[in-house]
Amino acid sequence: MREKNCLITGATSGIGKAVALGLAERGANVIFIGRNPEKCKKIAKLIKKKTHNENVSYYVADISLIRETKKVADKIKSDFKRIDVLVNNAGARFINHQLTDEGVELTLATNHLGHFVLTNELLQLLKNSDDARVINVSSGVHYGGKGVIENITEPSQYDGRLQYSNSKLANVLFTYKLAERLKETTVKVFAVDPGGVATNFSRNNGLKFWLKHLVYYLLKRELITPKQASQTIIHLAISNEFKNKTAKFFFDMKEKESSHLSYDKSLQKKLWEMSEELIKKIN
Repeated sequence: MREKNCLITGATSGIGKAVALGLAERGANVIFIGRNPEKCKKIAKLIKKKTHNENVSYYVADISLIRETKKVADKIKSDFKRIDVLVNNAGARFINHQLTDEGVELTLATNHLGHFVLTNELLQLLKNSDDARVINVSSGVHYGGKGVIENITEPSQYDGRLQYSNSKLANVLFTYKLAERLKETTVKVFAVDPGGVATNFSRNNGLKFWLKHLVYYLLKRELITPKQASQTIIHLAISNEFKNKTAKFFFDMKEKESSHLSYDKSLQKKLWEMSEELIKKIN
């Protein structure tokens, strides 16, 4: 991994932080994006100290905002000639309906649209690598997605649980469509279910909801640490066995079938077109 440029979103806590630490330990040049400048500074310092790897840098941006994401992508393009690994990890779940300043429902914006923009903006840097990997962090809840993925602007039509499931289905649909579009390149694309993780991603809905999230996985005896959850992502990022694979879904270090809806090519196409239309409106 030495001298490999690895970009991670949402790396100031949870799975993203564990991935950043794991890749830095292996000698990678770790680049991450976070919203909070103080947290970014603190995590960069921590990674350097724990791994004795000084090649750690960060950019401050809110991935849920398209204009900010484009700006940060421009900065990255001016600073780096290639990206070898892109881990689209930043994610959130919102029980109550919220819109971004750009008019996009916040779950969709954070979990899908921002990463759609970032990945497409950085495509040339990925193509400049002789073995690039794009790893989209999805979830097991994508199996509950209904396939009607849209920008819900009316609070009365909003179901937080379903929208989260649909956003995670969007991660897998995006993975397969992107892989198809890049099949003639050296860029490989994967989706990952990291498992039930004890992270703070649900804290934005209040302590009660976060505790319910933890209890659910504890009762199923499926709660794992961020470090455990990061192992499949790190393996996909570094292992030579994936050089000739793409458009695959992984859970617990193994390839797995994703939901039947995720293989629907018409849904993949529809999601891509909807994403482009939303971006066009914002621009």
